Amino acid sequence: MISDREVKLENLKIAIVHEWFVNYAGSERVVEQILNIFPHADLFAVVDFLDDSQRGFIHSKKVTTSFIQKLPFAKTKFRQYLPLMPIAIEQLNLSAYDLVISSSHAVAKGVLTSPHQLHISYVHSPIRYAWDLQHQYLRESNLEKGIKSWIARWILHQIRIWDTRTANGVDLFIANSKFIARRIQKVYRRSAKIIYPPVDLQNYTLQTQKQNFYLTASRLVPYKRIDLIVESFSQMRDRQLIVIGDGEQMERIQAKASSNIQFLGHLEPLKLREYMQSAKAFVFAAEEDFGITPVEAQACGTPVIAYGRGGVCESVRGLDCDRPTGVFFAEQTVGSICKAVLEFEQNCDRISPQACRENAMRFATERFQTEFLDFVKQSWLA
Repeated sequence: MISDREVKLENLKIAIVHEWFVNYAGSERVVEQILNIFPHADLFAVVDFLDDSQRGFIHSKKVTTSFIQKLPFAKTKFRQYLPLMPIAIEQLNLSAYDLVISSSHAVAKGVLTSPHQLHISYVHSPIRYAWDLQHQYLRESNLEKGIKSWIARWILHQIRIWDTRTANGVDLFIANSKFIARRIQKVYRRSAKIIYPPVDLQNYTLQTQKQNFYLTASRLVPYKRIDLIVESFSQMRDRQLIVIGDGEQMERIQAKASSNIQFLGHLEPLKLREYMQSAKAFVFAAEEDFGITPVEAQACGTPVIAYGRGGVCESVRGLDCDRPTGVFFAEQTVGSICKAVLEFEQNCDRISPQACRENAMRFATERFQTEFLDFVKQSWLA
């Protein structure tokens, strides 16, 4: 008699659950590659507001969404429905599926599954603003005092309780870095397999000739700390910095900039890549779960100057390593960044474009597909 676990993967009914489909960023790249592995899978999400021109990465599939999709102003204000998202994700009916794969940085792992189903959750991070980043979130949202602050704190408290409870419904966790695996252990008391996210390195080719400017590229939102990079280079006026990206902090950050800093706003990927290939070094000040842009920069042969916490510590090789690919700074301060830039300039002859490229290749898309498929196969047959 053939057991359930001996059914071939291509014959399984597979559901992929993602938080929301509103753009194409790091977590969506993971979903894209999971879909490339399992093209017959069905998609589920809290909301789906992709327009027709954006749907290629999900194979133009229909996405089954929650009741939040139809709530007032959901298209632009869906994040404000966070208190309703736990109940919304639980209303998605996945009972017809054998294998459930959730791509989770907020609530996706909370879908309800039964004992005969296998639920594998690829975690980009436990809910950041409900756990260790709560105080930062409240500060940046101007919610540190008053009645709104207490309401926000109560909501986040309830979400933490729900988040911990729903971890029990996940059979196996995958973390996108050792950094996130430690968060999963801390929050859920569960171990996680580490599979680094896919980076499309074919579009980022090696260039050995560099120009005399530094580069940073990101959405201009508080936690990316582009303001800190700009303040640092405003104190190093003999060095050129180019800032690529747009966002809510654009005007505030521009006001801090000196004449050696150039803002180019949002650029198409091809143009961004040209700057990334030509830059003397890429500067990265965020504490990220993994951080794809530093890997893309290294794929271009460009060294990275980065804050030495988070997933970037796993994707950049510091000066204490053989064949280094970058320099770390210890604190998110102007002084620390300025010191790191000087340290880079004193040691840049030790960092070769070829070493940067070779290091980046550890995170290629093909590697992700192989590791993820092997893990699913082993898990299903276990």
